[in-house]
Amino acid sequence: MAQRQAHVPLEPVAYAALNSRQRENHNFQKVSARLADYGYVTLRLSDDWQGADFIAQHIDGRTFLRVQLKSRMGVARKYRHRGLWLCFPHAGQWYLCPHDGLLEYLLAECGIGHTASWSDKGEYTQSAPGRKHLDYLHRYRL
Repeated sequence: MAQRQAHVPLEPVAYAALNSRQRENHNFQKVSARLADYGYVTLRLSDDWQGADFIAQHIDGRTFLRVQLKSRMGVARKYRHRGLWLCFPHAGQWYLCPHDGLLEYLLAECGIGHTASWSDKGEYTQSAPGRKHLDYLHRYRL
């Protein structure tokens, strides 16, 4: 006997209505789909292994990226010299860049070393990167 299929309602969910864990899951799914276009498969990590939220493996079988997923552009002292890639969305685009490269740029070109957040907490985030930041990040846009 054929099983009757129930209608599954598909309603878009507002990102703003999601809690922080749901937003992280949402962002992981979104960037995973984008990385698939570049030949990567992703593996979500349950416990921030060596600072990474997920691993991206390229179809070449040799390239593995340890990725820290953020909801906005941000660097942290604790991630320095760990070989991590930073991934974050901005204005409908996704960016994937070496954490240390972005950090060095922000320290040298933008003076974040003099900010209270970097001095006190060892962190710097920016929800809306300016034109100068976006010019630097352009090569890392997915």
